[in-house]
Amino acid sequence: MAYHTFQTLIVPALVSFVITIIATKFLISYLSSSGITIDDKNKERPVRLPTSGGVAVAFGIIVGILVYTFGGTFVFTPVIDTSSLFAVGLSILLITLVGFIDDIHIKGREVMTTDLMDRKKGLEKWQKPLLTVIGALPLMAISAGVSIVNVPFFGPVDFGIIYPLIILPLAIVFVSNAFNLLGGYDGLQPGTAIVASIGFLAYSVLFGNYIGALLSSILFASLLAFLPFNAYRAKIIPGDSFTYAIGAIFVAIMAMGNSEAFGIIVFFPWILEFFMHLRRKFNVTDVGTRQRDGTFKAPYGKRIYSWTHFLMNIKRMNEKEIALYMSLIEALFVVLAFGLKLAGFL
Repeated sequence: MAYHTFQTLIVPALVSFVITIIATKFLISYLSSSGITIDDKNKERPVRLPTSGGVAVAFGIIVGILVYTFGGTFVFTPVIDTSSLFAVGLSILLITLVGFIDDIHIKGREVMTTDLMDRKKGLEKWQKPLLTVIGALPLMAISAGVSIVNVPFFGPVDFGIIYPLIILPLAIVFVSNAFNLLGGYDGLQPGTAIVASIGFLAYSVLFGNYIGALLSSILFASLLAFLPFNAYRAKIIPGDSFTYAIGAIFVAIMAMGNSEAFGIIVFFPWILEFFMHLRRKFNVTDVGTRQRDGTFKAPYGKRIYSWTHFLMNIKRMNEKEIALYMSLIEALFVVLAFGLKLAGFL
């Protein structure tokens, strides 16, 4: 039985890994030739890079989900309701489409966006939360998750019908848009997401939640495949298709894995990022001023509107260091979440 369970986790994850690599390589060529590119101004000379690499990650995740459902139909008896998995896949597909629409809105000349001159205009600020709620519809339709939520420091609370109809869509909108706020440097977004996915995977395995373990393993595999293409000297930009898709699957893991309290602590760096951006009405850039030695100077001096500003105020860092330190910060919150769980606070 243990071997069977191991197989049904590892095979979808491996397929997701391979498919993400293939899809990313295809997108690098296809998006470049299609002109869906933006300037990477963090290098000594600006580099044109294709954007919306999240499409490849989302595709890898969805194929991984389909591999499990295929196996559950023809090979083994599934321990997960496949309709729930299809709802997750459809949710990721819909919200990735919204992100892709955002990514391809590229101007012929540079315009001011989030306190920075760039060719990528994207959706209006009010359109993003409105459209990302579309990603919640499949999960709402099947009443995904468990309405009894362990609220940190308060204990279990039964939200009833409010959970699938109000809390779930609000969570999708908030998490996907908050995850979108922290970026701008090679490897930062997939790196921090990998750390979070490891946390969710470990939690799901330790506390016996199979659907959480399946989704987390597929997510981890797809992110791991994508990271080398976005690590320093990136070949492709993740784009909003990436951040929205990752936000949606994080919420699906928390809801279906009944790990909302744990997930809130894991996601806390992005919650703080949201409120730091809010102080300046989201007209904020995380990207610092590049120095001749390749390090970055905080864009607003001592004023902190992002985790990246905090790091650059400690010392001037290069891209690789900023991405690494943010991953370490996320790892600390994962450890904190496990500590609170084991201490009985979650």
